[in-house]
Amino acid sequence: MRIVRYSIGGVCHYGELEVGDARIARFEGDPFTGIRPTGDIDAVGDARILPPLERPRIFGFAYNYASHIDETDRDVPEVPVVFMKPSTAMAGPGDAIVYPADGELIHFEGELVVVIGKEARHVKPSEAFEYILGYTCGNDVSDRIIQRKESKFGALLIGKGQDTFAPMGPVIATDLDSSRLSLTTRVNGTVMQSASTADLLLAVPGIVSYLSRHLTLLPGDAIMTGTPAGVGPIRPGDEVEVEIEGIGVLRNPVVAEGR
Repeated sequence: MRIVRYSIGGVCHYGELEVGDARIARFEGDPFTGIRPTGDIDAVGDARILPPLERPRIFGFAYNYASHIDETDRDVPEVPVVFMKPSTAMAGPGDAIVYPADGELIHFEGELVVVIGKEARHVKPSEAFEYILGYTCGNDVSDRIIQRKESKFGALLIGKGQDTFAPMGPVIATDLDSSRLSLTTRVNGTVMQSASTADLLLAVPGIVSYLSRHLTLLPGDAIMTGTPAGVGPIRPGDEVEVEIEGIGVLRNPVVAEGR
């Protein structure tokens, strides 16, 4: 199932994006407390596709692909490197990535995102999939200048967490095998990243287990699993696409922040 969050006439709904991506079978309720088909069918052309989650807690895993570690000239971390983005960093399909007025070096990072479906604590890797609702595409947009300055003092917030710095979508794909999905990131149609989730150093079950060992995961939490090699700069006027097998294409324009 590919679950989409959307609005019609200003009213928000969840639904299932049907084959061909032209129609949405509307649900009553939400995926975290229960959904059922209403029998209503909405045309995609009449809908505004929203971020798949409404202001979630967003966790990010850094240096989780060996290829990205190599391109940043770092050592493999002794423990997983985890950070958080504010819920206000969320953006949806087609929403603009706002390039900060004082930005100097803003990068894209295409990533697989795990969506937690129910409360999880002390989960074993073998049990992790019981707590996952599904997966979506994500872009861990990063201000490298601020990020590097923050990192020297063990912090990582503004460099990762500015408004619109966490685009996700277009759908939450359920019943998906996350172990070997192709991931492609394009900027203005040029392929910049091409990898497989098989190359994750800490795979999805380990990611969920690790986080739940130290804190309680909640329904609707989003976990960005890390980015492969090929990250690079974006500028106003660019368009970034993150495509993941079985999920779809997350497409976002880059616009300059108004002064």
